[in-house]
Amino acid sequence: MEEVQQNRDELIAALEAKMPFGKYQGRKLLDLPEPYLVWFNQKGFPKGKLGRQLQLMYEIKLNGLEDMFRR
Repeated sequence: MEEVQQNRDELIAALEAKMPFGKYQGRKLLDLPEPYLVWFNQKGFPKGKLGRQLQLMYEIKLNGLEDMFRR
């Protein structure tokens, strides 16, 4: 049960997170263009929390779940 809550909290944090650098600085991770996330997937996601969040956004978009997470 605790793991489910932790996963939920991580998902919510990723959905609320904004890109901290680059061309899309300040944009919510969910709003990043899919080709940008594909590029990260090919080149390698950053290490740490941001990398995990970007990878999650990639998976969400890849599986067509983006609209489910829009508020």
